[in-house]
Amino acid sequence: MDSDSEVILEIINDEAQAYKGVIPADCWHEPYMSREELKREIENRVCFCGFEDEGALIGVMGIQDRGDVTLIRHAYVRSNRRNQGIGTRLLRFLESTTEKPILIGTWADATWAIAFYKNNGYRLLPEGEKNRLLMKYWTIPERQVVTSVVLANKRWMSPTSN
Repeated sequence: MDSDSEVILEIINDEAQAYKGVIPADCWHEPYMSREELKREIENRVCFCGFEDEGALIGVMGIQDRGDVTLIRHAYVRSNRRNQGIGTRLLRFLESTTEKPILIGTWADATWAIAFYKNNGYRLLPEGEKNRLLMKYWTIPERQVVTSVVLANKRWMSPTSN
Protein backbone atom coordinates (compact mmCIF):
# COMPACT_ATOMS: atom_id res chain seq x y z
CA MET A 1 0.00 0.00 0.00
CA ASP A 2 1.41 3.40 -0.88
CA SER A 3 1.76 6.29 1.56
CA ASP A 4 -1.30 8.13 0.15
CA SER A 5 -3.44 5.06 0.82
CA GLU A 6 -2.09 4.85 4.37
CA VAL A 7 -3.05 8.49 5.01
CA ILE A 8 -6.50 7.95 3.45
CA LEU A 9 -6.99 4.97 5.75
CA GLU A 10 -5.83 6.99 8.76
CA ILE A 11 -8.31 9.80 8.00
CA ILE A 12 -11.21 7.40 7.42
CA ASN A 13 -10.57 5.48 10.63
CA ASP A 14 -10.02 8.66 12.65
CA GLU A 15 -13.27 10.29 11.58
CA ALA A 16 -15.26 7.04 11.59
CA GLN A 17 -14.93 7.03 15.38
CA ALA A 18 -17.93 9.39 15.27
CA TYR A 19 -20.03 6.34 14.25
CA LYS A 20 -19.00 4.29 17.28
CA GLY A 21 -21.99 3.98 19.59
CA VAL A 22 -24.25 5.61 16.98
CA ILE A 23 -24.59 2.98 14.28
CA PRO A 24 -25.85 -0.46 15.33
CA ALA A 25 -23.23 -2.30 17.37
CA ASP A 26 -23.38 -5.29 15.03
CA CYS A 27 -22.30 -3.01 12.15
CA TRP A 28 -19.31 -1.50 13.97
CA HIS A 29 -15.86 -3.05 13.68
CA GLU A 30 -12.29 -2.02 14.43
CA PRO A 31 -10.72 -0.73 12.36
CA TYR A 32 -13.74 0.77 10.63
CA MET A 33 -12.01 0.29 7.28
CA SER A 34 -9.23 -2.25 6.87
CA ARG A 35 -6.35 -2.04 4.40
CA GLU A 36 -7.93 -4.89 2.45
CA GLU A 37 -11.27 -3.07 2.22
CA LEU A 38 -9.63 0.15 1.02
CA LYS A 39 -7.68 -1.85 -1.57
CA ARG A 40 -10.95 -3.47 -2.74
CA GLU A 41 -12.66 -0.09 -2.99
CA ILE A 42 -9.81 1.28 -5.12
CA GLU A 43 -9.87 -1.88 -7.27
CA ASN A 44 -13.63 -1.28 -7.71
CA ARG A 45 -12.77 2.14 -9.13
CA VAL A 46 -13.58 4.34 -6.17
CA CYS A 47 -11.38 7.33 -6.95
CA PHE A 48 -10.34 9.22 -3.83
CA CYS A 49 -9.76 12.96 -3.92
CA GLY A 50 -8.14 14.78 -1.07
CA PHE A 51 -7.97 18.20 0.50
CA GLU A 52 -4.58 19.37 1.68
CA ASP A 53 -3.63 22.17 4.02
CA GLU A 54 0.02 23.17 4.32
CA GLY A 55 1.03 19.96 2.56
CA ALA A 56 -0.95 17.68 4.87
CA LEU A 57 -3.92 15.63 3.70
CA ILE A 58 -6.84 16.50 5.98
CA GLY A 59 -9.91 15.34 4.07
CA VAL A 60 -10.85 12.64 1.57
CA MET A 61 -13.91 11.83 -0.47
CA GLY A 62 -14.41 9.08 -3.02
CA ILE A 63 -16.35 9.09 -6.25
CA GLN A 64 -17.45 6.02 -8.17
CA ASP A 65 -18.97 5.82 -11.64
CA ARG A 66 -21.76 3.24 -11.66
CA GLY A 67 -22.98 3.60 -15.24
CA ASP A 68 -26.06 5.79 -15.14
CA VAL A 69 -25.21 7.36 -11.75
CA THR A 70 -22.24 8.57 -9.77
CA LEU A 71 -21.78 7.60 -6.13
CA ILE A 72 -20.07 9.73 -3.51
CA ARG A 73 -18.26 7.31 -1.21
CA HIS A 74 -16.25 7.51 2.00
CA ALA A 75 -16.39 11.22 2.83
CA TYR A 76 -14.17 11.98 5.82
CA VAL A 77 -12.36 15.00 7.26
CA ARG A 78 -9.91 14.72 10.13
CA SER A 79 -11.87 15.10 13.36
CA ASN A 80 -9.81 18.11 14.46
CA ARG A 81 -10.65 19.93 11.19
CA ARG A 82 -14.44 19.45 11.12
CA ASN A 83 -16.83 22.29 10.35
CA GLN A 84 -14.31 24.31 8.36
CA GLY A 85 -15.90 23.85 4.91
CA ILE A 86 -13.50 21.11 3.81
CA GLY A 87 -16.20 18.53 3.16
CA THR A 88 -18.26 21.02 1.16
CA ARG A 89 -15.24 21.96 -0.95
CA LEU A 90 -14.48 18.29 -1.67
CA LEU A 91 -18.13 17.61 -2.49
CA ARG A 92 -18.39 20.62 -4.85
CA PHE A 93 -15.21 19.54 -6.63
CA LEU A 94 -16.47 15.99 -7.15
CA GLU A 95 -19.88 17.27 -8.28
CA SER A 96 -18.11 19.34 -10.94
CA THR A 97 -16.56 16.19 -12.43
CA THR A 98 -19.84 14.55 -13.49
CA GLU A 99 -23.07 15.37 -15.26
CA LYS A 100 -24.73 12.21 -13.97
CA PRO A 101 -27.14 12.08 -11.04
CA ILE A 102 -25.28 11.69 -7.75
CA LEU A 103 -26.34 9.29 -5.00
CA ILE A 104 -24.92 9.12 -1.50
CA GLY A 105 -25.46 6.36 1.02
CA THR A 106 -24.87 6.82 4.72
CA TRP A 107 -25.96 5.38 8.04
CA ALA A 108 -29.53 6.35 9.01
CA ASP A 109 -28.38 7.29 12.53
CA ALA A 110 -25.52 9.51 11.29
CA THR A 111 -27.67 12.61 11.63
CA TRP A 112 -24.69 14.94 11.18
CA ALA A 113 -23.84 13.35 7.81
CA ILE A 114 -27.45 13.53 6.64
CA ALA A 115 -27.64 17.20 7.71
CA PHE A 116 -24.39 17.93 5.84
CA TYR A 117 -25.72 16.50 2.59
CA LYS A 118 -29.12 18.16 3.00
CA ASN A 119 -27.36 21.50 3.61
CA ASN A 120 -25.53 20.88 0.33
CA GLY A 121 -28.71 20.39 -1.71
CA TYR A 122 -29.31 16.64 -1.43
CA ARG A 123 -32.63 15.08 -0.48
CA LEU A 124 -33.47 11.84 1.32
CA LEU A 125 -35.11 9.24 -0.88
CA PRO A 126 -38.10 7.17 0.23
CA GLU A 127 -37.52 3.81 1.93
CA GLY A 128 -38.51 1.60 -1.01
CA GLU A 129 -36.41 3.55 -3.48
CA LYS A 130 -33.51 3.60 -1.01
CA ASN A 131 -33.58 -0.18 -0.69
CA ARG A 132 -33.71 -0.69 -4.46
CA LEU A 133 -30.81 1.68 -5.07
CA LEU A 134 -28.61 0.24 -2.32
CA MET A 135 -29.09 -3.24 -3.77
CA LYS A 136 -28.42 -2.03 -7.33
CA TYR A 137 -25.41 0.27 -6.93
CA TRP A 138 -23.67 -0.72 -3.69
CA THR A 139 -22.20 -4.01 -2.50
CA ILE A 140 -23.13 -3.99 1.18
CA PRO A 141 -24.61 -6.52 3.61
CA GLU A 142 -28.40 -6.68 4.01
CA ARG A 143 -28.07 -5.38 7.57
CA GLN A 144 -26.39 -2.24 6.27
CA VAL A 145 -29.16 -1.76 3.69
CA VAL A 146 -31.72 -1.79 6.52
CA THR A 147 -29.75 0.71 8.62
CA SER A 148 -28.83 3.14 5.83
CA VAL A 149 -30.34 6.01 3.86
CA VAL A 150 -29.72 7.29 0.35
CA LEU A 151 -29.61 10.93 -0.62
CA ALA A 152 -29.73 12.29 -4.16
CA ASN A 153 -28.86 15.52 -5.88
CA LYS A 154 -31.22 17.51 -8.09
CA ARG A 155 -30.25 15.53 -11.21
CA TRP A 156 -31.82 12.38 -9.77
CA MET A 157 -35.33 11.82 -10.99
CA SER A 158 -37.18 9.31 -8.85
CA PRO A 159 -39.22 6.77 -10.82
CA THR A 160 -42.32 8.08 -9.01
CA SER A 161 -41.58 11.72 -9.95
CA ASN A 162 -41.56 11.14 -13.74
